[in-house]
Amino acid sequence: MPCLSRLLRLKHRNPLPLSRVFSSPSPSPSPSPSPSPSSLTASSPSPSPSPSPPPSSPSRPSVKSILKDLFEETDLQNLVRKFKSSSQSYRFRCKHRIYSVTVRRLASAGLHDSIADILDHQKHFPDISTEGFAVRLIALNGESGMFDHARDLFDELPQLNCPRTTKSFNALLTAALDSQLFSKVPELFDTLPSKISVKPDVFSYSILIQAWCKMGSLDSAVSALEIMELNGVRPSLITFNLLLNGLYTGSRFSDAEKLWFKMEEYNCVPDIISYNERLRGLVLEGKTEEAVKLVGEFGNRGLKPNVFSFNSLIKGYCNDGNLEEAKRVLSELVKNDCAPNRRTFETLIPCACEKGDLDLAVKLCKECMNRRCFVDVQIVQSVVDALVRESRVKDAKKLVELGVSSGLRPQSGLKLPSGIE
Repeated sequence: MPCLSRLLRLKHRNPLPLSRVFSSPSPSPSPSPSPSPSSLTASSPSPSPSPSPPPSSPSRPSVKSILKDLFEETDLQNLVRKFKSSSQSYRFRCKHRIYSVTVRRLASAGLHDSIADILDHQKHFPDISTEGFAVRLIALNGESGMFDHARDLFDELPQLNCPRTTKSFNALLTAALDSQLFSKVPELFDTLPSKISVKPDVFSYSILIQAWCKMGSLDSAVSALEIMELNGVRPSLITFNLLLNGLYTGSRFSDAEKLWFKMEEYNCVPDIISYNERLRGLVLEGKTEEAVKLVGEFGNRGLKPNVFSFNSLIKGYCNDGNLEEAKRVLSELVKNDCAPNRRTFETLIPCACEKGDLDLAVKLCKECMNRRCFVDVQIVQSVVDALVRESRVKDAKKLVELGVSSGLRPQSGLKLPSGIE
């Protein structure tokens, strides 16, 4: 593998033709999704197997019909009542998705008391004595931004005959992260392990590193990597990817480059997420040509560019004011069986407007609306305003109508400029 620091220093007088860069990508396994805070908790086991309940009698609704009824319930108070009633069934309590969906619906409506109601209700069931079930509840509290409830449940576990191990410790760290209480993570990390006799593992340190990065304390994040090494905890690819993300985002390009060599020391093979972080770093440094060259080498590394890879190149070309090359990358994105996402449109639409290509801007607005991939309303509004300035009032009206009908409601601010009917 070529030296990565040498590749960073390479400069090309002419950009590589995209047709050459993307012509024959080598097949590779599908990339794993980017790590999220909840993915950093050690894999939580399902509740310990319990004796299967007897088959439901004909007079009792099946779990499938119960789930369907809950998914379709529009009255949120009825939803809470039905959920608590359905929780009496062991088979229902094994259905993770209905818990997540219900909590998410209540959170989006700001009904945190109702979330506390249904999650506290789960303490009445024997499953609470299994750490896997408790971890799920801690995580759901965290995802709802209810860290205090997550902490209360964690503290209560011994009274509920539930062991507290590194798994529930990690769940609590993640709950703080998900609740945007980043400073809580190092605080818990420093005080809890010795208090409850648990040893932080690679997931614990990865969560800590992400918290430091979110706080902008990159020196602390790098130090955390050194501390875990001293404590005999081997960093994982997730650990390195999180640190790469933090360093590139914080414009610590030199430190990020050193991290690639550290990955080699641990025989930790970079994946598409690692290289996408590197692409972001190159674009942030204004090295679009080097970013294109790096994507051209993906095939030799057994990688295939994904939407995040293409978005970095689009961002680079748009930053350079090169709309034509950005459009070519969009074309390659589609040819490589990728679907443009919100970031794709939020980058291209303003660039098209700035370059005066309103036909492209309108086309992109319509496509993102048809895909239910909504960009910030102000981006669409800028296209509407530009159309009106160019006396294309009819096109502007159609775009507003499409925006409203597809979900950009009038209260969101999308409208024709005053005086235009």
